[in-house]
Amino acid sequence: EGFDPTWAGLIITGLSAGGLAGCILTGPLVRRVGHARAFMVLSALIALANAAVGAGVLPLLWIAARALYGFAICGLFIVAQSWLNDAVANAIRGRVMAFFYVAYVAGLGVGYATLALVDIRTADAPLIGIVFTALSILPVGMTKLAQPPAPQAASVALRRAWRVSPVGVAGMLAVGGLSMSIAGFAPIHATAKGYSQADVALLLSAMPLGTLILQIPLGWISDRTDRRYVLIAASALAMVAGLFALGFDGGALAALVVIYIVWDGASESIYSLASAHAADRAGKDDMVALSSSLLFAWSLSGFVVPGIVTALSAVFGTQAFIYVAVLIAAAFCLFVLLRVFTTRAVPVGETGSFAPMTAQAPLPVELAFAPDDEGRH
Repeated sequence: EGFDPTWAGLIITGLSAGGLAGCILTGPLVRRVGHARAFMVLSALIALANAAVGAGVLPLLWIAARALYGFAICGLFIVAQSWLNDAVANAIRGRVMAFFYVAYVAGLGVGYATLALVDIRTADAPLIGIVFTALSILPVGMTKLAQPPAPQAASVALRRAWRVSPVGVAGMLAVGGLSMSIAGFAPIHATAKGYSQADVALLLSAMPLGTLILQIPLGWISDRTDRRYVLIAASALAMVAGLFALGFDGGALAALVVIYIVWDGASESIYSLASAHAADRAGKDDMVALSSSLLFAWSLSGFVVPGIVTALSAVFGTQAFIYVAVLIAAAFCLFVLLRVFTTRAVPVGETGSFAPMTAQAPLPVELAFAPDDEGRH
């Protein structure tokens, strides 16, 4: 529509700000009205946000709409995950949450792919979003599944979390910025470089594949060695892939798709690896505050870094997000390397098991609710 890319950056920042608010405020909402009503309220907010986007190309309205969407979609994840955790037995919880995770990543890819099929100059895309939002309410409204009891509030203690696991906190700060920068600014930059709508849709729909492809082998390796070595490898791979993204910027689409698959997959893997490493170093008394604090660090970085990228893009162009992402990955890689030389590793026999996750769909339930409330079965 001819708007400056800075507006698009501000819209992403609004989305991140809404997500941060959702992590903090959904807990009180659920404690007040329960899981089912909270799900319906948040779904209604998503429908309203999509309707606002479809009302016309008004940048200020879109910033507000995406902030509202960020708040509501983060809240939906909290409600859905906490409800699932309460409803399923320990014996099948891992499989259920793995299905939840894979379904989300697959949905991301399918959603991005639909961009090639709709006319983005019309209100078709937000209308499709409203339809799927309405459909999601139906099974919740008709369910006979008992709602979980009102959860307790979670605690956030960043200083305490840093004492337990500096690498875990730093990893969350790194991946929050990496995830929101790559996923948010890649389509803006690709459009600015002249790629077609179908090309951008292909690029975005392919990126989640990296998350599925890289996390399992990296997690398998991390269960058998010092996880910090794997974090160094993942962050180094993210840095190198970012440099390749610069080198092939504006080049052949096929090469760029492969680069972004690796770049996104390596970056997203830092989330689950850092979470597992932090859990390895935490005692039972630390787990509640640690889980909440790690998610707060991720959310905070996911809000601050897009704002920085937006400001830099106004000066250096839309490719600024690549430089920022490379810098973040390099800084985290060096920090973990320093920790390897200055602190001892957790013995492999004392570590927990790796669980694949994506920073695009973190587990914000720990930030809204105390983890002790989850999984009573």
